[in-house]
Amino acid sequence: MTTPPFLSGKMLLAMPGMADPRFERSVTLLCVHDENGAVGIGIGQKRAGMRFRALLKQLDIDPGQAPDCAVHHGGPVEPGRGFVLHSSDWGGQDSLHVGGVCTMTGTIDVLKAIAEGRGPKQWVVALGYAGWGAGQLEEEMTRHGWFAAEGRAQILFDTPTDERWAACFKAEGIDPRLLSSETGAA
Repeated sequence: MTTPPFLSGKMLLAMPGMADPRFERSVTLLCVHDENGAVGIGIGQKRAGMRFRALLKQLDIDPGQAPDCAVHHGGPVEPGRGFVLHSSDWGGQDSLHVGGVCTMTGTIDVLKAIAEGRGPKQWVVALGYAGWGAGQLEEEMTRHGWFAAEGRAQILFDTPTDERWAACFKAEGIDPRLLSSETGAA
């Protein structure tokens, strides 16, 4: 059996008709993908009732200069665990470069830096993540569940959250209005 190409740095787009409603029209930046499985951060849905300044206050961090922006629903796994996807102009302990798209940091030092005005220039905050065991994502992709689009920093940082799903397809040359939730077999 050959090893499939790993997809770290790709944006996974839920296909219409995906069986799991938690991922309807979702956009997930795949941060890690190797023979042991995959981890992605959802960037296509906002966390209802959660704002960034309130999150900082819950963590006993003075919000200082931080904007009161949305917090994203990163995925169903560990929904209380936070991640910051950010530009590479800032790096802290345990920061991970994600396929030339951004850097991911899951420690509190990045939140403090943002609040103090010395953090990364661009960033997105998410709670939770999506995770797949070894071979699970590859299997889901064969069942018309996911489309792997090129990871693009401009979509992550410069496109409004509710427009990211369609923007990713359009960047791939696909009109998302023409996608069908029906699959066929030849």
